[in-house]
Amino acid sequence: MAYPLQMGLQDATSLIMEELLHFHDHTLMIVFLISSLVLYIISLMLTTKLTHTSTMDAQEVETVWTILPAIILILIALPSLRILYMMDEINNPSLTVKTMGHQWYWSYEYTDYEDLNFDSYMIPTQELKPGELRLLEVDNRVVLPMEMTIRMLISSEDVLHSWAVPSLGLKTDAIPGRLNQTTLMAMRPGLYYGQCSEICGSNHSFMPIVLELVPLSHFEKWSTSML
Repeated sequence: MAYPLQMGLQDATSLIMEELLHFHDHTLMIVFLISSLVLYIISLMLTTKLTHTSTMDAQEVETVWTILPAIILILIALPSLRILYMMDEINNPSLTVKTMGHQWYWSYEYTDYEDLNFDSYMIPTQELKPGELRLLEVDNRVVLPMEMTIRMLISSEDVLHSWAVPSLGLKTDAIPGRLNQTTLMAMRPGLYYGQCSEICGSNHSFMPIVLELVPLSHFEKWSTSML
């Protein structure tokens, strides 16, 4: 999860988030180089009185500054398209969880089990235990197995919501009457926090998401105890 005064993105837990982090650094470096070049040229034009008319009117210069931006856009677009297609792939999920957004809580249903569903509400500040995080803890965590492909089906029963977990690279809109899907696969166990990322009313800030990723054996014990 994020920590105070953090400047960058959260540490990646899934392969998709690793790709997004690499793409972010790749794009940021291109933006930095372009900004440095433009700043250098502006400072040069402001500090020198010499003008080179033969250079400013040259056909070769116009050709270069037309082709070069096109090449830069291609260098940004190709990795972006690759990641978009990777995020849309659904490769034989081992588990399916249906998530419904409400004002203002989440409900979860493990569709591979006959009767495994629950609601997840935020724990009020006055009921928090020592070490728990304000506005992020819930009474029922979503327990999932790690290193397995999991399909999340996301919808809403009232208004627009958005189910987002930054460290997993997930952000999917919950739309009434429509079923969206996304996949996740965590590479290590732990607690991963998220929040509703679509303004959905007065208590929009009080819809946290907590995923508890555990080994498969622990998940089987938990699912048995819940049935």
